[in-house]
Amino acid sequence: MLAIHESEVPEVAVPGRFLRWLVSPEHGLPSDECTFCVMKVEPGETVKPAHSHPDCQELVYFIEGSGHVYVDGLIKPVEAGSAVLFTRDSVHMVRNSGDTVMKVACFFSDATSLDRYEFHPDIVFDEGSAI
Repeated sequence: MLAIHESEVPEVAVPGRFLRWLVSPEHGLPSDECTFCVMKVEPGETVKPAHSHPDCQELVYFIEGSGHVYVDGLIKPVEAGSAVLFTRDSVHMVRNSGDTVMKVACFFSDATSLDRYEFHPDIVFDEGSAI
């Protein structure tokens, strides 16, 4: 049986967030077909820079906290229980605008890693339109 607890994998600090890769080719449970991580975002932080995934879709499910998500120029509020699908090549970011740590489950439809993200540093979260 392949099973793991998030405390068994190292937490990786990247701009605006902390990641624990529970399923990936390099960390946690091995898979060449999908990837899964748990993301923590501290209050007031924004996942930076804006990025997209040219090789897969990403489904995020908000476990704790609240904030906003930016997707292709649109901004939408999210809270615990919200799910957002980032389709292939959609440019996105997450902001914790609440007062507690945001915890998010991130599932990728293919095996991926930070090295395969496409970054868009010129995009600023506040440039979107609220929906």
